[in-house]
Amino acid sequence: MMKGKDIVIVGIQPWDIKIGSNCKNIALEFAKHNRVLYVNPPMDLGTRIKQKADVRIQKRISIAQGESPDIEKISDNLWNLYPKTTVESINWIGSHRIFKMLNKRNARLFSKDIKSAISRLGFSDFILFNDSSMFLGLHLKEMLQPEVYVYYMRDYLVKVPYWEKHGARIEPEVVKKADVLTTNSDFFADFGLQYNPHSYMVGQGCDVSHFSDPDNTIKVPDALRVIPAPIIGYVGSLTSLRLDIELLEYIAHQKKNWSLVLVGPEDEDFQKSNLRHMPNVYFLGSKQEAQLPHYVKGFDVAINPQIINHLTIGNYPRKIDEYLAMGKPIVATKTKAMQMFEDCVYLADSHEDYLYLIEKALSENAEELIKKRIEVAQSHTWTNNVTAIYHAIQQATENKIKWN
Repeated sequence: MMKGKDIVIVGIQPWDIKIGSNCKNIALEFAKHNRVLYVNPPMDLGTRIKQKADVRIQKRISIAQGESPDIEKISDNLWNLYPKTTVESINWIGSHRIFKMLNKRNARLFSKDIKSAISRLGFSDFILFNDSSMFLGLHLKEMLQPEVYVYYMRDYLVKVPYWEKHGARIEPEVVKKADVLTTNSDFFADFGLQYNPHSYMVGQGCDVSHFSDPDNTIKVPDALRVIPAPIIGYVGSLTSLRLDIELLEYIAHQKKNWSLVLVGPEDEDFQKSNLRHMPNVYFLGSKQEAQLPHYVKGFDVAINPQIINHLTIGNYPRKIDEYLAMGKPIVATKTKAMQMFEDCVYLADSHEDYLYLIEKALSENAEELIKKRIEVAQSHTWTNNVTAIYHAIQQATENKIKWN
């Protein structure tokens, strides 16, 4: 346990983001026993111009002009900083040398705002926790001089077009500079070991409370009740970047007595796929987050039919914990990240494996297995995740900092 420390968090997601955020959950957990400053990414010039009608951007402009305070108190131990400085939009620059020069300037401006905030809050000997901000993060260790610099890697961002151009060169440099690298999968931990011996897999936190159903109060929607069993289901965004459409078509074609139910928004590839014309495939569309447990409850087997690529191979899918929290048997594509679930999830290497393992999941489901799945999901709490982060910092820094 780490108590009484000052922690500064930087990352790629602002506090007022509209979707769930690993980094925000970690910040809230840190703040139970430490003082935490959560720093929003700085506003860049392109965003300021193009999105000036957005309410969130208007707020940042007001802060930049000194009309509103740049620090907001979230709770007793947690503050949110809106950097006043607008940085240059530089990701379009082709020359890596010029990009790095301007990136260092951006980092200097960003650091100035952070230094001002930590001075006003009275932070000292702080830990800097960087959630995937690889560009600005390249220079923050020397500019801010933290007691410990932690880099947190949870997605293979360098394979995403925005980050790929310069990130493939820069992220390894950031990993080398960090005192410790923390990741949410063995895949990323192995990647980090190429550059930093202090690379640790710390797991993933997940709030599965809304998927918990100990009193059997979650009701299966009428839309599922009229669909023939067994129901093989998936909940989440239906995108060909992450999901294997050919696999789904194969399952539906080979097992016409199974109902394949897909819940979530579809991309163009799904809309045009043969799945649309198969009588045992049901597209139920997007649902509000609060409704999702009701649909999962109606599944006989839950699946995560990922296609293996750079986006998915190291990705920790939260939906696995959500499926497990409801005790559902799960068949998922076998990846490095999924191996941590091998004791409670059926992992498939091929299309044929999916058929065999779904049959197996249907035939051997039992109360003992259901109970085990729920226990696994409930162990993946944010408290346990942050405790693992604390341990990683302690192992990497040894006697560099004092522990309470």
